[in-house]
Amino acid sequence: MKDLPSFELLVDSFAKLPGVGRKSAERMASAVLDMPQEDAEQFSKSLIDAKNRIHPCPNCGLFTEKDTCFYCADESRDHSLCIVVARPKDADAFEKIGVLNCVYHVLGGLLNPAKGIGPEDLAIDHLVERIQNEGIKEIVLAMNPTIEGETTSLFLAHALAAVAPEVKITRLGYGLPMGASLDYADALTLQKALEGRKSL
Repeated sequence: MKDLPSFELLVDSFAKLPGVGRKSAERMASAVLDMPQEDAEQFSKSLIDAKNRIHPCPNCGLFTEKDTCFYCADESRDHSLCIVVARPKDADAFEKIGVLNCVYHVLGGLLNPAKGIGPEDLAIDHLVERIQNEGIKEIVLAMNPTIEGETTSLFLAHALAAVAPEVKITRLGYGLPMGASLDYADALTLQKALEGRKSL
C-alpha cells in the first residue's frame, strides 16, 4: 500500500517475528486494520502488558509474572532433578508430556564462538550455585541436537563434573534427530529421548 507509512511500520513490526516473511506480515497488518477499534486496542494492550508483566524467574530463568515461577515455588516437584534447557520455551515441551515432575534451569542460549557467545554469557555459574544450595542430584542436559547444542552439553558436562562430581549428569537419548528443534518434537519422541538419556 502506497503512502501509508504507518502501515509499513506495522508490517515491519510483524516481520520481526520468527518465521514471518514479508507476505505474512502484510496479511497480519491488513487483519489488524480490519479489526474493530476495541479489538485493536485490546491487541495493543496485551502486547504492552505481556512485556511489562512477564519476566524471567530469578531462580531458574523460566518466564513468570510472580516473584518466582510456578515450578520453583511448587514444593511437590522433585527439586533434586533439574532439566537444563537453552530457552524457556524448551521446558514447555517436557511439561506437555508430563513424564517428570522436576524443576528446570534456563541457560539463556548456547555456546557459539562464531557469534561471540561464550560460557560467561550463559547462566552456568548460577546453575552451579543451585546445585550447591538446592540439593540437586541429577542434571539432564536437554539442548537441541545441533552443533551448538552438542558443544554446550559437552562443556557443561565437564564443567559440572569438576565442581560437583557427586551430581549425576545425563543427556537426552538420540530419539531426537540432529538439527531438530525441541518445541517441534512430538510427545513420543521426547518421551523416548528422556527414557534413553545417558551419562556424559
